Amino acid sequence: MLNEFKAFIARGNVMDLAVGVIIGGAFGGIVKSLVDDLIMPIVGAIFGGFDFSNYFLPLSSAVNAPTLAAARAQGAVFAYGSFLTVLINFLILAWIIFLMVKGVNYLRMQVERQEKAAPEELPPPPADVQLLTEIRDLLAKRPTA
Repeated sequence: MLNEFKAFIARGNVMDLAVGVIIGGAFGGIVKSLVDDLIMPIVGAIFGGFDFSNYFLPLSSAVNAPTLAAARAQGAVFAYGSFLTVLINFLILAWIIFLMVKGVNYLRMQVERQEKAAPEELPPPPADVQLLTEIRDLLAKRPTA
């Protein structure tokens, strides 16, 4: 069973998936920073100058804190600002992945077009056909009697 597991791990698909997950995690961090540090402050400024992730509705009369973290400590809250932040994060990530897939497909199409446009080189004729062609050409050059 150990050898089967080693063979499974050594296959290319598993390694490609592992690399994809690692790069995806790092890319997710970049997109999260883009949303949290660049986009959401602008959106927050447009909608009242507050941090957008701190928008919430208290679900209990005991909740009266100004920030989401403090409100969660006091009781149940409906944190729609955090949800909107994650939703925007997802949409940006999905858009970037869409553009990447579109770019890869475009490159594949270009390679296929170049392969189709390139003239196919025919293999040289067999030796007997080549010899017969030479004999024919020599006979054609010979003066007729």
